[in-house]
Amino acid sequence: MPATDPGTPATDPAGTPSAGSTAGTWPPPARRPTGRDVARLAGVSQATVSLVFSGSEAGRRVSEATRERVRQAADSLGYRPQAAGRQLRLGRSGMIMLAVPNLQGPFFGRVLQGVHQEAGRHGLAVVVSSGWGSATLTEAATAGRFDGLLICSPDDSQLGELPPDTPAVFLDADPGTDRARPTVELDVAGGMRAAVEHLAALGHRRIGHLRSTHAAYTFRRRQAAFEQAVRELGLEVVELGVSLNDGHAAARIVAGQLLERADRPRAVVCDDDVVASGVYQAAAERGLRVPDDLSVVGMDNVTVAALLAPPLTTVDLPGEELGRAGAAALAGLLHGEPVPPVPPLATSLVLRSSTAPA
Repeated sequence: MPATDPGTPATDPAGTPSAGSTAGTWPPPARRPTGRDVARLAGVSQATVSLVFSGSEAGRRVSEATRERVRQAADSLGYRPQAAGRQLRLGRSGMIMLAVPNLQGPFFGRVLQGVHQEAGRHGLAVVVSSGWGSATLTEAATAGRFDGLLICSPDDSQLGELPPDTPAVFLDADPGTDRARPTVELDVAGGMRAAVEHLAALGHRRIGHLRSTHAAYTFRRRQAAFEQAVRELGLEVVELGVSLNDGHAAARIVAGQLLERADRPRAVVCDDDVVASGVYQAAAERGLRVPDDLSVVGMDNVTVAALLAPPLTTVDLPGEELGRAGAAALAGLLHGEPVPPVPPLATSLVLRSSTAPA
């Protein structure tokens, strides 16, 4: 009897690998989870799962507790509803647009992460737009490409009248912008007060402020809070404006101007962490050490804050939470559900190593 090559799979007379053979074959692909699997895990009927993910008015017949149980089961299984047929029935695209002022701003990456997390729970895809204006938003709202809009940190020049039937939610914006639509705010004023009070508690009586020159509600709120805090604490102030869109290089130049003044302050508050990184570089170029010669506080708590040397004390603006809350509100609008007002999201001062006693 001839020897058999152990590396060759056994075959039947037709030359097809036999049923018992495994050599040289790929494992079968993992089965995609179905609505039936979700129903079994959540302990509900398959019809209930269909209602939860229907995106229709009928879905409101299911209690919120049951909807949450179904969504958690879907998340744990990695289930994603087949959206094409549902979207065709409802006349929707299944996409929402997140409009941000500047894609290069690291804070907006945090917001996008939160939007993606929550939108995925509702079977929605997210498209990001930057450098938009009111005309762009109006066109996006009326062309039918997007089911709804998330408008984040708008400049005054970017705001305009949206079509009244366009589902839209404003993030980090003036709640008076459009009282007919939800707004999710950050407590940026509370964060700025915490930053100023921290430096005052360290004994600093003269502080610098590198403020954003953007005409936007979020920066007006920061500026008003800064002015009130220094007034109440009796502090002296040196202020210079900086364009956040011009990034780290512009911040370094403006910070250099501040540090070369004869009345240079020994503590600086910055309207965001990228500006603070420019202060670090300008200080190093002039032989100044943070925090021995200069205390620095930022705002945003983006990744760069913890990577600076020394790590930056900064105000944490919860961008992920902002994105999740906005996407949840927009999903509610798309489902025809009432969207209750969202209280301003709390901010907090993250103490690291960039500040020291005066």
